[in-house]
Parts: sequence; structure tokens; C-alpha cells
Amino acid sequence: MLLIREAFFIYIYSMISTKKRLDNAYNNAHRISFDNSSKLIFFSDCHRGDNSFADDFANNRNIYFHALKHYYSEGFSYFELGDGDELWENLSFESILNAHKNVYLLMKQFHEKGRLHMIWGNHDMVYRNPKYVEKHLSTYFDPKIEENVELFCDIKYHEGIVLQHSETDQELFLCHGHQADWWNYLFWKWSRFMVRVLWKPLNVMGIADPTSPAKNYKELIKVERRTKKWIVENNNLITITGHTHRPRFPESGDIAFFNDGSCVHPRSITGLEIENGKISLIKWQIATTDDGILKIVRILLEGPTPLTDYKTS
Repeated sequence: MLLIREAFFIYIYSMISTKKRLDNAYNNAHRISFDNSSKLIFFSDCHRGDNSFADDFANNRNIYFHALKHYYSEGFSYFELGDGDELWENLSFESILNAHKNVYLLMKQFHEKGRLHMIWGNHDMVYRNPKYVEKHLSTYFDPKIEENVELFCDIKYHEGIVLQHSETDQELFLCHGHQADWWNYLFWKWSRFMVRVLWKPLNVMGIADPTSPAKNYKELIKVERRTKKWIVENNNLITITGHTHRPRFPESGDIAFFNDGSCVHPRSITGLEIENGKISLIKWQIATTDDGILKIVRILLEGPTPLTDYKTS
């Protein structure tokens, strides 16, 4: 009986705190206007690492780089919804930059065009500190010329972003999604410590971290349930998250809860696109042509669905 009572109080606390954290992320969100001519791509959970055996991103880095080059040349704005850099397993951004410098130099081009928008997640939660971001991301040392050069000067990381359509006033709320995961939000430093000393070496041997909703189905369901409850309470506000690594694309009239998936799926990456006022779930992967040539292809999984199909009165 005592265990049941404790479980009930934990459930009530998690629901209340989820509402408080999501309310705070929404109310303090960075606001951006868009319209039907806007082209937007959403990725999250890249978990870019140091190219070691524990670097989950390394397997998909060529797919990701090719996709990003496509979106840059096509005029898309890039939104990264948290956990872009794996700063639980790795001590510094410098080692990650050196491992995937071509990716960051391409992201720099987005930034210089005003088309790079960043959100912090639980694995890169240190980016919520503007001083940390300025110190570590503004410049990097170029050994060729033996001096610091610009990288992401004046870049801002946000907990949430609200996109507001300039004609319909429809809002889209973007966040990482760990606001509905009280352990990985409140105790992220403890989780980071455990990952560094325990789960990183075990991960190399194929043993998953049970506290991660991406690797624990029961935790994933809890996070999704809390998030959907908040969306319903907020007039079915279109909400786009990452965190769980499970892509979500609701039917028209359903709870407007989207998830862009991750960039560390086996042999593929998933994301969400908005173009011509419509949203789509897409996947990039390596495919083999009939004559045996390997190529990276974009696959449409869901949509395109007009955003207005999710608009409530």
C-alpha cells in the first residue's frame, strides 16, 4: 500500500512539474515569424561526439552532412531541437569540433545567413549558460594560420522557440522535450556523471542506459503522455520535440504532437520539413541503385500536411 501511495505522489509531481517546465519554456520562448514562403528543417538528437567507438553520430555523419548541404543550397532555415552535441560523454566541445569540423563549418554558413536556430537539450544543457556558449562556440583555433577564427559569433541558444505564422497567427512551439522528463531535466548533472563513468564504456559493449527514454520504452511512453496532456491543455498547440528519438507525425485532427526523431538511427536520420505551409516527416538514408552505386536519398515518410489542418478555433 505504501509503494502504491509513493508511486501516486511521484506521478502527480511529475505531471505538475512537467506543466510548469513546459509553461516556462513556452512563455519565455524566442519568437520568430514565418509564412508560406518559409522553408524550415528540424533535426535533433545528433549527439555529435569525438568519433570514438561511443560516437553514435559517426555512423550517419555523411548522411547528415549531405542532407544539410541540400537544405543550405535550397534556402532552408535550420532548427536544431537539442542534444546536437554530446556533452555528457565528452568533456569538451573542442574534441567534437575537431572530429566533425566539416559539419560545423557548414552550420557556420547557416549562421552567417541568419538561418541557424539552436535549442539546448539535456545532453547539451550547458548551452543554457550564455557565457559558456560565448567562451566555447564563438571561435576556434585554426592550426593552419595558428590563431583563433570565428565560428558561431553571437549565437544564442534557447530553451524554446515559438514560430508564429504572419498571416494565420498559428503558433508552433519548439523545444527539446526533456521538460516532460523530470529526471533528465532536474538531475541532468547526475545523469551526465553516470554516463561518463559508467554508461559510456558499457554503451561500447552494447548495454543501453536505462534512464534514457530513447532506450527505455516505458520511460518513452511516460514522456509522450505528459507532453500530449500539456498540448491538449493548451488548445492543441502544435508542439515539435525530440528527446525520445521516436518520430511522431499525427493525423489531421489528432493531438498536434510532432517528434523529428533523431540523427542516430541505424543507417538513417529523420527530421521534419515545413515548406509551402505544409509539414512533412522525412528520412535520409543510403540506398543502392540497380547498377550497384551507393547514394544518399531523401524519403518522404508522412505528409505533406497543411499546418492549418491542426489549427483550432
